[in-house]
Amino acid sequence: MSATTSTSSKNRSSFLLNFLQSAWRPALDVIAALTIGLGIGALIMWAFGYDAWKAYQGLYKGSFGSLSKLGDTLFNATPLVLTGLTFAIGVRAGLFNIGAQGQMLVGAIAAVAVGALPVGDFIPWYPLALVVHLSLALGAAMLAGALWSLPAAYLKSIRGVHEVISTIMLNWIAVWGVRYLAVRILSDPDRAEKTLSMPATAQFATFIARSDVTHVLWFSLLFALIVYWILWHMPAGYGLRSTGFNPDATKYAGINPLKSMNLAFILGGLAAGFAGASQIVGRPPIYAMYTDLSTLANLGFDGIAVALLGRNHPIGLILGAVFFGALNAGTRMMQFQAQVPFEMARVIMGIIVIAIAVPELWRIFDVGSWLKKG
Repeated sequence: MSATTSTSSKNRSSFLLNFLQSAWRPALDVIAALTIGLGIGALIMWAFGYDAWKAYQGLYKGSFGSLSKLGDTLFNATPLVLTGLTFAIGVRAGLFNIGAQGQMLVGAIAAVAVGALPVGDFIPWYPLALVVHLSLALGAAMLAGALWSLPAAYLKSIRGVHEVISTIMLNWIAVWGVRYLAVRILSDPDRAEKTLSMPATAQFATFIARSDVTHVLWFSLLFALIVYWILWHMPAGYGLRSTGFNPDATKYAGINPLKSMNLAFILGGLAAGFAGASQIVGRPPIYAMYTDLSTLANLGFDGIAVALLGRNHPIGLILGAVFFGALNAGTRMMQFQAQVPFEMARVIMGIIVIAIAVPELWRIFDVGSWLKKG
């Protein structure tokens, strides 16, 4: 009995050590990129006559200055964790999957359709109705996102169509298809600007006063940890990552790279569908989708920047999502305190993405060897 206990404790210690060893590098990369991005952003603000110190003070106050502001930051970060995973998983398999936006929209409308069902009428006991209803809404959204990724997976693995082309096409089909459903089928008869709102049994509650952050945050973090476990501690994840490194060597080792690519598309679709649901069942006070899709905006594309910032690692992109959430939450205070326009926050985001991309471009183009030859 004691030997078994000792073995299990060693396994837990080994997992924690491996986790920390794989996570510290992405975390340092994120911190370095943030430092460079904020520094260059300060220089640009000074060049245009803005007080960068006041601007960053406002950014901090608006995003971390109080518990409610922290809640707003986490609320903005929640869907970015999930859409960032969609892109990051694809990159790990050697794919450039930019279909998170469409998969997220399809997942969101599925969450609206299932979430609007009167589950409470059939299950009168509220706690059970809450668990069942939220599980159904999230499950439907994730399934819809995964199904929407299958055409791109088929076109890539069977027909050789590049995933950038297919996912862009599927994104636009999703935009207009979801808008049609939101306006014509699932719109609120009393408020035409939004879809049906979710009943109480399909709503995640907030946990910080005067903030919009809900308990769906914990589920998104759990999903990121599950993805980490799959990629680094399961055979399927090993095959997925090895496909990204070298598909020919992977095939020679007895792993089917097509299966790994399909797994990457499906996992990414599940994450994107979950992101869409998080903006329906976890978005107070409306718990619905605006028919112009503004509640979902460009979260799928922002997830690409978050994944790049986090070095396509589930832990790194959590930090990246929090930072992007802070920029979105603190922009108003930047405008109020230093009169910095909203677009400046987007400029800083772009600089950070460039800062994180430069080392990778250095490696890809082998600039170091060029300099040595020179």
